[in-house]
Amino acid sequence: MSSEEISESSDKNEQHELVSRNKMNIYDPQYWITKLGSEESKVFEWIPRMPPVSRVSAYNTGIFSTKCSQKKRWWKQFAEESEWRDKGKFQSICRTLKGQIAGTETFSYFRSYFTFGERGSGVRARGEIQDFEKLRDKCLREGRLFEDPEFPATDISIFYSRTPPRPFEWKRPHELAEDPVLFHEGATRFDVVQGELGDCWLLAAVANLTLNQGLFYQVVPDDQSFSSDYAGIFHFRFWQYGRWIDVVIDDLLPTYRGRLVFMHSTEKNEFWSALLEKAYAKLHGSYEALKGGTTCEAMEDFTGGVTESFELKKAPPNMLKIMLKAYERWSLMGCSIEPNQQITEMELSNGLICGHAYSITAIRMVEVNTPRVNGKIPLLRIRNPWGNECEWKGPWSDRSPEWTMVSENERKELGLTFDHDGEFWMSFKDFLQNFTRLEICNLHPDSLTDDPLTKVSKKKWDTHVFEGGWVRGVSAGGCRNFLDTFWINPQYNITLEDVDDDDDDETCTMIVALMQKNRRCKKKMGLDCLTIGFSIYHLKNAESLPKPLAKDFFKYNASVAKSPSFINLREVNARFKLSPGTYCIIPSTFDPGEEGDFILRVFTEKENKMSEYDEKIELLKPDDEPKAPAKPKHSMSKLHVQVKESQEEKDKDSQIKDFFSRIAGEDLEIDCYELQEILNFALRKEFNFDGFSVDVCRSMIAMMDVDRSGKLGLEEFKNLWMDVRMWKNVFKNYDKDGSGFLNTMELRMALNSAGYRVNFHILRALVIRYGKNEKISFDDFIMCAVKLKTMIETFNEKDPRRLGKATFSLDEWVEKTMYT
Repeated sequence: MSSEEISESSDKNEQHELVSRNKMNIYDPQYWITKLGSEESKVFEWIPRMPPVSRVSAYNTGIFSTKCSQKKRWWKQFAEESEWRDKGKFQSICRTLKGQIAGTETFSYFRSYFTFGERGSGVRARGEIQDFEKLRDKCLREGRLFEDPEFPATDISIFYSRTPPRPFEWKRPHELAEDPVLFHEGATRFDVVQGELGDCWLLAAVANLTLNQGLFYQVVPDDQSFSSDYAGIFHFRFWQYGRWIDVVIDDLLPTYRGRLVFMHSTEKNEFWSALLEKAYAKLHGSYEALKGGTTCEAMEDFTGGVTESFELKKAPPNMLKIMLKAYERWSLMGCSIEPNQQITEMELSNGLICGHAYSITAIRMVEVNTPRVNGKIPLLRIRNPWGNECEWKGPWSDRSPEWTMVSENERKELGLTFDHDGEFWMSFKDFLQNFTRLEICNLHPDSLTDDPLTKVSKKKWDTHVFEGGWVRGVSAGGCRNFLDTFWINPQYNITLEDVDDDDDDETCTMIVALMQKNRRCKKKMGLDCLTIGFSIYHLKNAESLPKPLAKDFFKYNASVAKSPSFINLREVNARFKLSPGTYCIIPSTFDPGEEGDFILRVFTEKENKMSEYDEKIELLKPDDEPKAPAKPKHSMSKLHVQVKESQEEKDKDSQIKDFFSRIAGEDLEIDCYELQEILNFALRKEFNFDGFSVDVCRSMIAMMDVDRSGKLGLEEFKNLWMDVRMWKNVFKNYDKDGSGFLNTMELRMALNSAGYRVNFHILRALVIRYGKNEKISFDDFIMCAVKLKTMIETFNEKDPRRLGKATFSLDEWVEKTMYT
């Protein structure tokens, strides 16, 4: 079957329908929506022929009329029970970081991508959000070709550090070829030719991507062409830190003397590879930003997977088992031979090519029967992307005598052919002896389409995705060498319960991948990748330990596993075999104080429980401060912050109440300006500060104002004054030098003393909002305390059963947030 068409037969095999890939295909939900919309009566005939991904998406669009309620219920059940619903979901456990999605969210395959610049995409657009279909339709209505304002056809989109060495001219494909097409006889490795940009790492990944159509058309959507609805606009999808981003571009390409300067195809009228490179350059800010990288980095951006690299000369003893389980879990595998320094791609006497990327398409345990040997041996099916006669010539190669030892039935099951197609079989032993590098791209379930990468197994990785960040003065603690600050790094708890299948050591496989975010696009600002790594600690008695783990824990406990090194790459990952138990993963930079955002991904063979290892948000009485056994000494396990009713305090209270009566007047109520005057009168003598701002006083009134009058009566003021005095004592306890400022490192402990329990995300928000130069002023500390108390109490009013969930109408939400 050609790559241009998909053949699809009916249940009775009476007819075939050919669908042009350039127009619409069976993996496009719109195809089925259109078909069922016009042939609703044939719903039972068509449903079994639909890929589940389209089946679910078509149901979600609600295309059925009320007349088909019975069919709708049947389809809904079919869609919900579909295996794809479990396989194709992307569950991201994340928090609000610069406008990204908060909470625990589950996205289905077709709902898991964002348009460029959309809120939640993690990509900031300079102008409007770019929706491909809306922009294309607008251009078609106006009769013009699209020009991308986000990535203009100017030198700044090519180089950020220098001017181009010669004048480049931006041209559209129809100015370079008479009959431009997106694909010429499908997408192949030969469509990828490197230009003048040093991005060979990207080209290698693109070439590998062409080997799997399901993944390829996820990155290069086929709902676009140079013929139907052409408007000079194209779009591509890339995985970026837990999300699929739909990147829109125009088709203006940099040229010199009528030739493409960067990536291009061997066919002069084929342009998908050049446009793909442009979209990837836009995602990272410029073409120059693509200089220098690893194939693993690009493969992850094309699949959303985690890529491991193995030096086969130092292969682990369980290498075969790793590969078998990767194959069972739909992982992509590639191998290569270290190239000769003089010749990049040189054919060896055994038929293999040095410096050339091969793909591993199958791993089988094959039954062999001979007079001397009986049993199963591991064989690998390997493909040369050239697809020609350059194949392995050793044992188990095409027409080698070893195949006579395999039964005819098993040869049929293997799909054995002896064509000059670049595909061959090889024993695992010969594989280790002849190849030098193996790369395994473990796919996240959200990358899997309905077309299986292997029909051998339906297993998949159990995955968890967390977003976090290192913030100076809050969570940028550096590595374990810096014991005093290491404990403030973000912490993640994972419980491994079930051991791996067929594991004699009774252990659990865990792949941990730590990726720093958005560093490539910051090259133009002179920022390179941070030096990052992670450590893993075993929590023997997790229930008795504080959250998060404190300094003393790391002082007396060593890590049980860690990243191979701290290195300045976008991602560092490692595979571990750990005994069942509870563990804490600590991602960090090497040096403290380095800021950046990250995404932490964990892959395990069996289902497990994972969460952030942090405090539960709540408000306690200051006197209820718990005595945690492992609290850092400098946190003072219990502070006496409640106000003692001494004679001096009673006299002071009396003075303030008299002052309140004078200010309040006959109605005995005060507004925010009068409250400001009273508090400044009471506290300026104790603190060297400019007094409370009107905003702080407004927030105080909103916190205590039960009847929404905008004023406080005497009793409300008394309660407020008790809180303010307690917060004042907390601040004084941590402001040792009397400077009128707290270090942001001490903010969590200060809030704990005041009865607040906050996690890293709340702490980060408070520091970003109220901190300055890693300091918190007295005025801002009081504002933190007021805001936290107001928000927690407002939430608790709507959550009387303390389930951690509350429902607000839009009217209630706007009213409460605007007033407080």
